[in-house]
Amino acid sequence: MRIGLGYDIHRLVEDRKLILGGVEIPYELGLLGHSDADVLIHSIIDAILGSVALRDIGYHFPDTDEKYKNANSLELLKETKKLLLNEGYKIINIDSNIICQKPKLSPYIEEMRKNISQVLELKINQVSIKAKTNEKMDSMGNGLSISTNAIVLVESI
Repeated sequence: MRIGLGYDIHRLVEDRKLILGGVEIPYELGLLGHSDADVLIHSIIDAILGSVALRDIGYHFPDTDEKYKNANSLELLKETKKLLLNEGYKIINIDSNIICQKPKLSPYIEEMRKNISQVLELKINQVSIKAKTNEKMDSMGNGLSISTNAIVLVESI
């Protein structure tokens, strides 16, 4: 068994969609990034890659490559699963946090879990997502950014 830890943060800006866990969330701001900027999926990808020492998301899906411009992060997650399987590992479970002051995410958590579990071919109870505020402190708490962290447990096949 091995574990991996992932983290991501993106600024909130106007004229971008807010996508978290593959769910488009109605909000006046969205996350700035080369792809769809889905910080939750990005931290899960980094956790998976880290669990088998395959570097990070930027190495495999660089923001300098135009083919990843506005990419759907769920598709990148699907590619990451293939990399994990090629290393001879499978996911046991994922635990994650989304840190933002606004918008309220609780209505969207189950759909996020469903999206992730379907892409990774996991049972929904193998994917945990929790939403936290930062008590109005720092860039997340002041509504300027959203960050996420994720941890994944994998075992050899």
